[in-house]
Amino acid sequence: MLRRSYREDGVVKNETLGNLSHLPDALIEIIRRSLKGETFVPLGEAFEAVRSRAHGHVHCVDAAMKRLDLAVLLASKPSRERDLVLAMVASRILAPHTKLATTRWWHTCSLAAEFDVADANEDDLYAAMDWLLSRQDAIEKKLAQRHLSEGGLALYDLSSSYFEGSTCPLAKLGHNRDGKKGLLQVNYGLLTNAHGCPVAVSVYEGNTADSATFVPAVQRLREQFGIEHMVMVGDRGMIGHKAIAELRGFDGVGWITALKHVSIQALVEQGQLQLGLFDERNLVELQSPDYPGERLVACRNPELARLRAYKRQDLLAATEKLLQQIKARVDAGRLTGAEKIGVAVGKVVNRHKVAKHFELLIGEHSLSFARKSDAIAAEAALDGVYIIRTSVGEQQMDAADCVRNYKALANVERAFRSLKTVDLKVRPIHHRTADRVRAHILLCMLAYYVEWHMRQAWAPLLFADTDQAAKATRDPVAAATRSDDARAKANQRVLDDGTPVHSFATLIAEMATIVRNTCRAPGADDDAPTFDITTTPNAKQRRAFELIEQIRP
Repeated sequence: MLRRSYREDGVVKNETLGNLSHLPDALIEIIRRSLKGETFVPLGEAFEAVRSRAHGHVHCVDAAMKRLDLAVLLASKPSRERDLVLAMVASRILAPHTKLATTRWWHTCSLAAEFDVADANEDDLYAAMDWLLSRQDAIEKKLAQRHLSEGGLALYDLSSSYFEGSTCPLAKLGHNRDGKKGLLQVNYGLLTNAHGCPVAVSVYEGNTADSATFVPAVQRLREQFGIEHMVMVGDRGMIGHKAIAELRGFDGVGWITALKHVSIQALVEQGQLQLGLFDERNLVELQSPDYPGERLVACRNPELARLRAYKRQDLLAATEKLLQQIKARVDAGRLTGAEKIGVAVGKVVNRHKVAKHFELLIGEHSLSFARKSDAIAAEAALDGVYIIRTSVGEQQMDAADCVRNYKALANVERAFRSLKTVDLKVRPIHHRTADRVRAHILLCMLAYYVEWHMRQAWAPLLFADTDQAAKATRDPVAAATRSDDARAKANQRVLDDGTPVHSFATLIAEMATIVRNTCRAPGADDDAPTFDITTTPNAKQRRAFELIEQIRP
């Protein structure tokens, strides 16, 4: 009831002015507050937004870095350099740019304010990179203490990235893994734990061989990180005979690698590996006098065998097509002379790496070619066969786990994909000095360290397979399979709650829709006080924030 009180002839009386019961509660509350003296204006006239900046994705990365104690990992004492490095790590995850572009970009979101780097320029970032490089050993030692253990597994692999420019002393021509032939490059080796969490990175000249970097990585583990007993895992190009000979001088260091095709063929020819054993099983453990004190675990994957057979046939057919084109020119008299014919054939015969399977006859006016059926059949017999080579005893690791641990190198390859192309985009490298290149790659590794933990935390919201424990019981030789839940996510592309499944990039974009609006009174002066209003997160965004808070260093 809306009533008023008044005095008449010295007596207080009450009068009912109206019945408000039929009005909505919110409107009744406004009437009550208005009668108490509050003034109400239309919402559009109450304040105006003078700036809007994406904030949610910055908050996620900042929260993840705090959960990981990344600031303490960099340095125990706060400093301007530490703040700048933290800001660069966050920027690398959210929007990888050159250092100059980074100082422009982070003003388009809340990052500059959150990390207190609004006044930084590119020279400040370069100085902070120099500071970071001087602390690399201490940082990586802390990471090793967190994620490596005495007697545990360590994965190591080497990759490369190309340069823009030619002045850096590290930039050399070498085996280019980026498909950028003729461009200078730098090599870098990444050390991770068994799950692919990065621990350390080393930078080398672009023409450094894979195997030349492996033993220094082992020495670093022992001397700098203080880990005396470990099992190192590297691919067949990384851990060769020379590296193994050097490893024998390190007590407590085991290793897992694989044999090259020529070595497998030698075992078959010597009768030490009977291919008939694979008729009933896909894994056979054997020993050979050529590898004293070592274990060999031979595997055959039928799916891989079919794939290689199909690929070989396809490459042979493609090479025959190229050779047939040259033969047509020879037969038509448009190409003559054995030398010219040979040059033309040489340009195409090994384009698909199958020249060894062709017999060529070149004359002054003729060209003929044929497949080497026996050589092709001998190679085909080994399709799908690979052999794991290890010094680790059976008491410490059974044959199946040897295979699983070697296949764990896929975690390092996944890290390289993220570093180079998917998210962090370490390439192309624009820095001109060796130390700046090293600092840039260390910065990218630290960004991947944060991203790796974010991916683990967000796995329920991503296309990732959350059933990682099943890997320990699956057939180690058979092709990797995803769990039923992971396949359901991939096929239906929605979660149980009906919301979309995300990739890491699209979830970051979803979080960026949480905006921080800076507001002030309408028509106020430019220097008038302002206040911030942040978008209320939706259910998916709240879940993402909750998962980030579960990260453990």
